[in-house]
Amino acid sequence: MKAVKTMKNIFIIMYFAFLFVFIPEQAFAMHIMEGFLPIEWALFWWGVTLPFLVIGLLSIKKKLQEHPEFKMMLGLSGAFAFVLSALKIPSVTGSCSHPTGVGLGAVLFGPTAMSVVGFIVLFFQSLLLAHGGITTLGANAFSMAVVGPIISYLVYKGASKAGFSFSIAVFLAATLGDLGTYVMTSFQLAIAFPSEVGGMMASFAKFSSIFAFTQIPLAISEGLLTVIIMNVLTKYNLQALKLLHVLPKEGR
Repeated sequence: MKAVKTMKNIFIIMYFAFLFVFIPEQAFAMHIMEGFLPIEWALFWWGVTLPFLVIGLLSIKKKLQEHPEFKMMLGLSGAFAFVLSALKIPSVTGSCSHPTGVGLGAVLFGPTAMSVVGFIVLFFQSLLLAHGGITTLGANAFSMAVVGPIISYLVYKGASKAGFSFSIAVFLAATLGDLGTYVMTSFQLAIAFPSEVGGMMASFAKFSSIFAFTQIPLAISEGLLTVIIMNVLTKYNLQALKLLHVLPKEGR
């Protein structure tokens, strides 16, 4: 009961933060705006992303069948990603920088489940906030909902096995997952719009360097916030984290 009350309080805090802080007067694009990518690249990224969504749906179905009580925590992961990724700082023409929020869900439920959650977040943002678009949803989902969670998950597992503390492992996972998302976005823009001088690599260097000015501080901030949320969950919902095999062995 105490854990449920704590989860509800976290939802309420994020809701009001979204209403009063994160909704901008003018909406910029989520990663890559509607219609910005050439149609052949838009279709390509849709095709690459769809298999991950199928695998993710099967993963979520299995987890919720075994533990229906995880529904609220899965919802928390989605709300966290929705709120953080609604903060937009214009960066490269046709794109923007912001936290992603996918590291939390990747650590809790794994990268496959987070691919679905991240896709849903991006879909509703494109409809409700004009943040992104349907044609570029495949590309945006691949960078934020596929690549980002995979990096976060692998970093968390690797850091845990290397003996880092729980908080440090979570921080590294969220921070590097965020940065990995933007490296992927820079690559997507670079291959779609290669430079006349230097080709794809020159474009990649240009996009990634411009992103870095805003994204590195945002990634660090996201890492710190994710640690705070995970520590709250550890304090009030320890049993769920044990069932999800999130905690290092000595913490179980």
